[in-house]
Amino acid sequence: MEELKFKYDDSNAIYYISSFLKPLLDINSVFLCIGTDKFITDSLGPIVGNLLIKSLPSNYYIYGTLKSPVHAMNLEENIKYIKKRHPHSKIIAIDASLGDKENIGKIAIKKAPLYPGKGVGKILPPVGDISIVGIVEVYDSLLVNSTRLGFVFDIAEIIANGIYYASKSS
Repeated sequence: MEELKFKYDDSNAIYYISSFLKPLLDINSVFLCIGTDKFITDSLGPIVGNLLIKSLPSNYYIYGTLKSPVHAMNLEENIKYIKKRHPHSKIIAIDASLGDKENIGKIAIKKAPLYPGKGVGKILPPVGDISIVGIVEVYDSLLVNSTRLGFVFDIAEIIANGIYYASKSS
């Protein structure tokens, strides 16, 4: 399983995402951006979804935006819908993640599914052929949320820009 992990503010972050995704994307790729804007720590996916809707060519499919989020309550029905509508498409799943303090601000991308809700003890189905996660907060800070929206947005922009450049060259 190939995995790449780097800080979002690394000057090569967009390049890392783009070069990882470039050989894996095709014209039928589906981007599943998981999360909700009800919690800043869970808003990364829908923010990326919004940014992708504005930048990617229309041949890519994007699910999960601020207006139409894909979250724990509707994830399974969205997965069924996507698999029925796009049976041969590669799914790139994007979500926020919790981690250790030293990993805050890192982006991890790998050729494997992600497990939404795992960091908060939810049992949801794994999703994606490729996963991109942004580590936005530590595991133990769920009650005292000090995550800034600007920080999450900065990570989302890096992810969305990396995807955009990968799509331009695929």
